[in-house]
Amino acid sequence: MTRPMPSPPESTASAVPADSDGHSAPDMPGAGQVQRKVAVAACFGTFLEWYDFLTFASLATYFGTLFFPPDDPVTALLASLGTFGVGMVVRPLGAALFGSLGDRYGRRAIFLATIVLMGGSTFLVGLLPTYASIGLFAPLLLLVLRMLQGLSVGGEIGGAAVYLTEHAPATRRGAYTSVLQLMGPLGMLASTLQIVALQAVLSEAEFRDWGWRVPFLISIVLLAVSIKSRLSLHESPVFRRLREQNALAKTPLRECFRDRQTLGRMALLFFCISSGGSLLFFSSQVYTAVFLKNVVKLDAATASGLVMVATVVLFPLTVLCGWLSDRIGRRPVLLAGLVLGALTVLPVFHGLLEHGNPALARFNASVAVELAGEQCRYDPFAGVRNDCERYQELFARLGVVHQQREGALAVKVGGQTIAGYQPEAVTRALVEAGRPAQADPAQVNRPALIALLLVLVVALACITGPQTATLAELFPARTRYSAVALPHNLAAGWIGGLSPFMVTWLSVRAGDALAGLWYLVALLGLAAVVGLVFLPEVRNRALER
Repeated sequence: MTRPMPSPPESTASAVPADSDGHSAPDMPGAGQVQRKVAVAACFGTFLEWYDFLTFASLATYFGTLFFPPDDPVTALLASLGTFGVGMVVRPLGAALFGSLGDRYGRRAIFLATIVLMGGSTFLVGLLPTYASIGLFAPLLLLVLRMLQGLSVGGEIGGAAVYLTEHAPATRRGAYTSVLQLMGPLGMLASTLQIVALQAVLSEAEFRDWGWRVPFLISIVLLAVSIKSRLSLHESPVFRRLREQNALAKTPLRECFRDRQTLGRMALLFFCISSGGSLLFFSSQVYTAVFLKNVVKLDAATASGLVMVATVVLFPLTVLCGWLSDRIGRRPVLLAGLVLGALTVLPVFHGLLEHGNPALARFNASVAVELAGEQCRYDPFAGVRNDCERYQELFARLGVVHQQREGALAVKVGGQTIAGYQPEAVTRALVEAGRPAQADPAQVNRPALIALLLVLVVALACITGPQTATLAELFPARTRYSAVALPHNLAAGWIGGLSPFMVTWLSVRAGDALAGLWYLVALLGLAAVVGLVFLPEVRNRALER
């Protein structure tokens, strides 16, 4: 028979019984049953949050023409990605609001509020009229609902990590809490499966007309199930103990900013763990689909299917990395993910182009395209001002890599020069020079594409596996919700959430679809350096301090 381990020396004594792993369990029978119930309820709600939130990302390429002026596809795509990013930008506001309430009044009530807000706003997206029906009110209403989604996720993410970790067995926190990190990919997978199935049974016109609404409308059923499961939750044992001892923080955020150690670790969370994890998540789970469709020119079903395969593999890898962090520590696993991501992001996307559309890769390498003109400073926010910028817009829409120089307006494709503004002639010249409009299915190397996607998935798993436990273990109990939620959502919203938009925008300005990826490389490199210098080992740290 296994002897119970003693409670950690930093823990506060209490009448709440300890389980066989030495952590405090709720004062009710069947601690293991309670832990399973908590895990299921917390994870299902988080799954719904991410299913709702990421369905928007999966359909961003459709929203560009459905909810924004259709006469400028590049600007419409950027506006759609920007709207997705707005939801991420407002996440810190939700984190500040709901995090403070969670530290003052408890975790359980906040879970109910955030899930209702997310589910309701997502359902309404499925009912929105498009730009063709109500004009500029369509993107405005979409933006409002996206902001409500962002507020909800800001309260959920971080809070769920704290709640689940405070129920977890002390020596198995990494593996036990890693399941929460699966909810993002699982939400993406469920959303992608629906979209692939709908695209298989509906024509392109039918999907664009009404089929895209189905994933949003279905969320109302998931919302009902999630509310029922969360109503059965009990309060976190750590929070209950703080309340019994009259030790709750009256102004949690203020305490966070006044305590130097807490503030320093919030900065560490922002610059290292959360920013690195969110960059890897959005590069491997969100931007890859956009890149495969719009740059590599794969059909939508093939691109979504490839990303879905990589997502499935992420599930066991995340749990494995969580388990590994229980054995060797959080720090080495997290650092391995950051370093691997920084070193491989650029080669992986280069490989996706080469193996997904070899003809296009050969064209970019062998045929020089040069644009000459005056004041070629295309800005999708300012609109097109001259013929040179119209060429830049055309090249961005087609994904044409090109060089720019000052001079009389002309385009050079290989040895052929087209003077003045002649977009039809330029398009013909590109085709004659061997540039394919779409990827040839017979030349798509699917095994190689999956292998490349899995490189990013391994890096992501190294972050997501130990991340949930690490977030809670870094901070004291009385301000833990606020200290976790605010920097985590700032990083995920301002760095990770805007990364698809920033990569697309920088690529358009540079005239190279791969140039914007240096944004990811630079920030992942910064996260790795910060982690190497400042990241402490927090495995098995007592949560009741």
